[in-house]
Amino acid sequence: MIIALEEARRKLLAMRESVKELHASLQIDTLREKASELEAASLEPNFWDDPSRSTKVMQQIKQMQDTIAEYETLCGKLEDALVLSEMAIEENDEGSVSEVESELAYIEKEEERMRMEVLLSGPYDRNNAILSFHPGAGGTEAQDWAEMLYRMYNRWADAHGYTAKLIDWLDGDEAGLKSATLLIEGTNAYGYLKGENGVHRLVRVSPFDASGRRQTSFASVEVLPEFDDEDEKDIEIRPEDIEITAHRSSGAGGQHINKTDSAIRIVHLPTGIVVGCQTERSQLQNKETAMKMLKSKLLAIRQQEKMERVEDLQGVKSNIEWGAQIRSYVFMPYTLVKDTRTGYENGNVGAVMDGDLDGFINAYLKMHADRSRG
Repeated sequence: MIIALEEARRKLLAMRESVKELHASLQIDTLREKASELEAASLEPNFWDDPSRSTKVMQQIKQMQDTIAEYETLCGKLEDALVLSEMAIEENDEGSVSEVESELAYIEKEEERMRMEVLLSGPYDRNNAILSFHPGAGGTEAQDWAEMLYRMYNRWADAHGYTAKLIDWLDGDEAGLKSATLLIEGTNAYGYLKGENGVHRLVRVSPFDASGRRQTSFASVEVLPEFDDEDEKDIEIRPEDIEITAHRSSGAGGQHINKTDSAIRIVHLPTGIVVGCQTERSQLQNKETAMKMLKSKLLAIRQQEKMERVEDLQGVKSNIEWGAQIRSYVFMPYTLVKDTRTGYENGNVGAVMDGDLDGFINAYLKMHADRSRG
């Protein structure tokens, strides 16, 4: 037991250097200076004359202060754990082993999380994320797979303290879903989930096949940032370019949804983009939310610098098939989830389907950062 305490203490001492490097990576000193400057500006008499600008400034101040506070908390926990380990070793206190090891595990995980946040430097990484789910060919089997992915990202959001809000849902023929849209709210939601955009492949024995044959199914996940009103102000949508229809809401996985004709679906005729909303209290609110999502999709098109035609953005939806997948989920004859881009894999497919995606997300962020530096 004392050997375990000494090993934990050694790791904690090594963490000091990592945490010191994190101080530089997070630019803590710079954040303190900027936060102080913005706080001083917020005290100016005319600060609230422009509500849009002032709100953004206050958000920036909070984000900076949160990062500083998280880093300082990490430093405090590291030093406290070191003191605890040293006292336990000195007093030959075997009863403290589990507590010291638990603190070490927490510190290591928190340091890794904050290090990952350093990689979230994109202009919209801090935004909420809009996830849209679309089954590939294959009917009920693919529609069921799309719902499994929907559940997986809900579980991931819950585990990370994010709020997952169902925006739109279209039931599958016998099971699963034909389409669904999920809003995940929280700082860095888009930054973490942007790499999940693409086709996901499933291999399993189909519960819908009486012969018990192995089936391969595909579904796509589209990930977009939720843009704010300031970003969207220069996106103009002409009334003649959209087709709006009202329909009856449908439920997701037993969720209670108001079964009235208040759900809204909007088709943007020039691009063929379809958005919908059914979870707000009124038809007007559903229309406003759907229009906001449409603007986000149109703004995303504008951000695609390498896209030559608007239709290219829809490519993932028309090519939800073999060879296009970013990740494969194999349930039999063995269990394995493997990302085709990074090579990262996890043999516990059940844990992954319950939202254990951090390994895949971190591997993608590291790969993306390495390519950017290269």
